[in-house]
Amino acid sequence: MNKVRVWDLPLRLFHWALVVLIVTSVVTQKIGGNAMSWHFLSGYAVLTLLLFRLAWGFVGPHYARFAHFLPGPARVLGYLRGTGRDGFLGHNPAGSLSVFALLGFLLFQAVSGLFSNDDIASEGPLVKFISKEVSDRATWLHKDIGATAIYVLVGLHVAAILWYLLRCKENLVLPMVTGDKQVAPEVHAAAPAASDGWGVRLFAAVLLAACGGVVYALVNLKP
Repeated sequence: MNKVRVWDLPLRLFHWALVVLIVTSVVTQKIGGNAMSWHFLSGYAVLTLLLFRLAWGFVGPHYARFAHFLPGPARVLGYLRGTGRDGFLGHNPAGSLSVFALLGFLLFQAVSGLFSNDDIASEGPLVKFISKEVSDRATWLHKDIGATAIYVLVGLHVAAILWYLLRCKENLVLPMVTGDKQVAPEVHAAAPAASDGWGVRLFAAVLLAACGGVVYALVNLKP
């Protein structure tokens, strides 16, 4: 077996930072009170990461690009039926659906939070641009619909990781830590390695900073 670099360092850092921020967002929301200031900050950080990931899906290395793992109906159905399950070094068709669903609902959650309020002391930075009625609807979408969807999707994601580990004997977590996957020599010869040099990492850092600047400008908009 040979190692091939699949997940670049910026993508891996994005993944684990997002995990930490989701946990932080949930915990601070449950605590409430003064912890809500940290809830908003973690939400801004999540939005920054999501903007980065959306951009990285177009300009990042091979396996990070949406064009590489965007699943078509035929590929998804074939994979779920048990055919065509080989040859996926990056996201497989089922995993691709999970990625797009999580990114979509997390983006929905981050954006709706900008317009939400708690009817006490906390409100999103863009509440000033909308009516109280619209803000209340955004709050309901944020707290009930978006949060529930994310709980379900994260649960399915963890369940899939355990299923692959216990049933398929494939560890999906380790490659997201090391960046490498073990593949047969014939697959290694034909598989392109993800670009993961310091040039790529510096470009990712600049892109992340730019995304942070966009979010900073957004949350500081004046009416």
